[in-house]
Amino acid sequence: SPMAMGSGAFTLALALALATYVIPEERKLSGLWRNELDSLMEISAVRDNGDFQGKYLTRVTLAGSCAHASPLRGAQQQPSEGGWPTFAFTVRWDKFSNATTAFTGQCFMDTGGKETLTTMWLLREAVGSLEEDWKATRVGRNVFTRKRIRKGKILPSLSPSCEDTSSPAP
Repeated sequence: SPMAMGSGAFTLALALALATYVIPEERKLSGLWRNELDSLMEISAVRDNGDFQGKYLTRVTLAGSCAHASPLRGAQQQPSEGGWPTFAFTVRWDKFSNATTAFTGQCFMDTGGKETLTTMWLLREAVGSLEEDWKATRVGRNVFTRKRIRKGKILPSLSPSCEDTSSPAP
C-alpha cells in the first residue's frame, strides 16, 4: 500500500540520517588552541574515525631549553548527538626533552560561544634508574581556548627562534 511504502521510506531516511551523523564544526578539535601558560597546539583535521594529529609548541620546558614544535597524536570520541566530545592525545617532546605527555579531556562551549578544552595530563620524564622512578611522573591540568585565525598551518610562524637567548617562562 502507498501508506506502508511512505512509512518505509521515512524509516530508511531516518536511519541514514542517524548513521551519518556528523560532528558539528564547533565540536571538532581541529584548529589552533592556546592554554593559560601561552602554549599553542595546532590540530589537523579530525578523521571520520576520530583520529587526529598535529603539533604542540610549549612555552614551558623541563630544562629551560628552547622548545621546538613537537608532534602530537590522538583520538576524539564520537559524541552522541548534542554531546561534547572527549579526547586523548600524546605529545612526544621532540629534539629538546626526553619526556612524553599524555593528555585527556573534553571540549565545551559556553553560552557566549567560547570553545574550551579542559585537560588533565601526565608527563613522564626519563630517569636513570628504578630508584628514581618515584620522581619521573608529573600530573597537571591545562585549559585551552580556541584561537581564531586564518586557515592554514600557522604554528611554525609562531614558533620562537631557537637562536633566541631568552628561555621560556616557567
